[in-house]
Amino acid sequence: MSLVSKFKGWFAPQEDNVLHTAYGTYNLAKSSDRATLKRTVVEMQRQTDALTRKDLQDWRSAWQMAINVDNPNRARLYDLYRDVDVDLHLSGCVGQRTGFVLARSFKLEKADGTADEEAVKLFDAPWFKQFITQALSNIYWGYTLIELGDVIVNEDGKRMYTETKIIPRKHVLPEFGVVVRQVGEDAKTGVDYRADNLRDWYIEVGSADDLGLYLKAATQTIPKKNALGFWDTFSEIFGMPMRIAKTTTRDDKERAKMEKMMESMGAALWAVVQEGTEIEVVENSRGDAYNVYDRRIDRANSELSKLILQQTMTIEDGSSLSQSQTHLEVFKNLIEQDCDMLRDIINNRLLPRMVLHGFPVQGLSFEWDYSVDYTPEQQLAFEQMVLNNYEVDGAYFAEKYGMPVGERLSNSIMPLDGGDDDGTDDKSKDKDKDADKDKKAKNQKLMQDYFARLSKEMERKSADKIDARRLWLETLQAQANTQKPFFD
Repeated sequence: MSLVSKFKGWFAPQEDNVLHTAYGTYNLAKSSDRATLKRTVVEMQRQTDALTRKDLQDWRSAWQMAINVDNPNRARLYDLYRDVDVDLHLSGCVGQRTGFVLARSFKLEKADGTADEEAVKLFDAPWFKQFITQALSNIYWGYTLIELGDVIVNEDGKRMYTETKIIPRKHVLPEFGVVVRQVGEDAKTGVDYRADNLRDWYIEVGSADDLGLYLKAATQTIPKKNALGFWDTFSEIFGMPMRIAKTTTRDDKERAKMEKMMESMGAALWAVVQEGTEIEVVENSRGDAYNVYDRRIDRANSELSKLILQQTMTIEDGSSLSQSQTHLEVFKNLIEQDCDMLRDIINNRLLPRMVLHGFPVQGLSFEWDYSVDYTPEQQLAFEQMVLNNYEVDGAYFAEKYGMPVGERLSNSIMPLDGGDDDGTDDKSKDKDKDADKDKKAKNQKLMQDYFARLSKEMERKSADKIDARRLWLETLQAQANTQKPFFD
């Protein structure tokens, strides 16, 4: 039975093996079945979304119906949203914003702050990617009710949900916490999905009065679609030169032949006419009329970018590098907001339900893993710093870089740039222990200064904004400037 066309019913059991619903009484043969079933008898009658042409008056009327206090109805608003959702530029903006969140790495942390690698594998499944995408759709569509699928065990013996699905929004009345069987029905006839025996299978995303960003986007997508239609009409009328046929004949049959000839002339542009007939081609004198439509469409795209991405230059052409970097910072802050919202939803709503459904995630918390999001240069600098100050298990590098790693050759501290290595062999260094000791002390001082600079930078900036190479060069330069002169 498809869960898209079926909805979990509200059950109020009063006997051991009997379930009572608003649509009938059901007797379960086994009590164990009753503990796992707890759903799905109310069939929703879904209707085809209306794809008629919309204008701003339709948008205002639909908005008014959605915020009606006595009888809120979002059906017409969601029909309009469906029309908004197919805008190509808007789809690109939404895809960019969602894609950056999906590309983030995450981890499951224990109470002591250590990562649980086995728990992460539970989320490396299609259902979790579906859940993230569906939860993010709340930003654009408004309040979203997500249904968790059945719990199964995969081939590796790990529990997982079969899928997650959005309950059709037209049937959901979040103001009352019910789902109605038919669109437009009174809330009193609906099923309470916040009831004790149903709420463990549903996750509410967004507030009940949230109508999403598509409400504002419609003010641009509707005029934009109209402008595109008018532009097509303009092209049809004025895109090709007008052809005028003049004739002196009064014979209706001859005139009918001429009309048919003009209609079927097409791109061939030739004709056979009788004497006294003149065909005139009139060119359009205005060559810049398209700018009226083109600039209106560009303005609509720009406004949509500002609404969804809060800037324009990550998806449109930029004018300068400095401005593009500023726009990128704005975009990164926006992605952080989305990630923070998702983290709260997962920790406060998804994980508690997973615990109830038997997943081994008790006591864990979901966190975004920023340690693997460093640039290659930053990652290399941090690894070298750790190597020079702490013992590191070679298995880390073997696993990360896919190369066999044996025992460490030397415990001496090497500078990051390798500039202080004089190229001598180990025997020569053993003969000059004092020089080696002085070299180690200098390197140790160098690393201490570098860590001090790095700590100050991290107090002011996030890790992804720190230029590790620049800090290292500045530290080397500072040490060179403080060396004692030859004659003390």
